[in-house]
Amino acid sequence: MVAEPTYRISELAAEFSITARALRFYEDKGLLAPSRQGQNRIYSTRDRARLSLVLRGKRLGFSLDEIREMIELYDLPDGRVAQLNVSIEKFRKRIKSLEQQRRDIDATMKELEGICGLMERTLAEKIKHQERGADFAPSVAGFAGPLRSTVTS
Repeated sequence: MVAEPTYRISELAAEFSITARALRFYEDKGLLAPSRQGQNRIYSTRDRARLSLVLRGKRLGFSLDEIREMIELYDLPDGRVAQLNVSIEKFRKRIKSLEQQRRDIDATMKELEGICGLMERTLAEKIKHQERGADFAPSVAGFAGPLRSTVTS
């Protein structure tokens, strides 16, 4: 009988480019359950697979509670079916959320591009007027034009 591979905390941390502290944090949150040999944590291939799912879930924007819920469904008698149904529902919600974020980002970028364009035109006008020696200040409405000096000598 071939023994199942096991992993030390430093091995998993290196493999997944995370810290040992992150692994202990996931253990504290109930996402991983390594066995112990004395003071050492020993991770199974199941723990390794769960860690992979945790990190993927985080990359996709899920909370640790959502990730835990999806992972724990594997332990149910109909785990695969239940897990797949819950995951599909959560993924669809996440897709909708990301689509809204994309629309918000697109709108913000469009607004910023408009503001940058206005500033660039204002700057070009300012440079043009400075080259001619005129005083210049932008108006509140975004129109920039020369100012008349009110100081008399």
